[in-house]
Amino acid sequence: MSFNYWNRVIHRDFGYFFFGTTLIYCISGIALNHLKDWNPSYIIRKENYSFPQYIDRKEFSDTDIETILKTVGKSGDYKNHYFPKTSVVRIFVEGGSLEIDLKNGEGYLETVTRRPFFYHVNYLHYNPGKWWLVFSDIFAGALMLIAITGLFILKGKNSITGRGLWLTLAGILVPIIFLLFF
Repeated sequence: MSFNYWNRVIHRDFGYFFFGTTLIYCISGIALNHLKDWNPSYIIRKENYSFPQYIDRKEFSDTDIETILKTVGKSGDYKNHYFPKTSVVRIFVEGGSLEIDLKNGEGYLETVTRRPFFYHVNYLHYNPGKWWLVFSDIFAGALMLIAITGLFILKGKNSITGRGLWLTLAGILVPIIFLLFF
């Protein structure tokens, strides 16, 4: 039961046990890195519509809301509405909202749905509760152990005393360069 034996056992078993969690954090990390390019948690769709014009918001009634909701296929999904501007109504429906300019009849339906798979991995990445926080802290510690034990798996010219040392130093240097220059 040497150091090398326990080093391999810890590296192997932690690597197997935390394989799924590692993939969750890798996939969601890549998704969150690209927030400028897309919303990894939600799919947001915007559809334009033309509706009847109303001279005055006082003309606009609950019956008109029902008619509009039927037009956009959201009948029965009504939640609430308000007027953010004198001539604009925003109607909230299940999964989105409608905004209509009452003077010109132009409007749009914006729907929001959870992005399959990515919503859930991002949810876990943001530590949704106490127990996941505890588990993710254990996971972080395990990743440190996996990284450290990985340094001592190989022997010979490719080990940490040979080629592995230079690769390890280069890997440490990359984030330092980014911190200093970017």
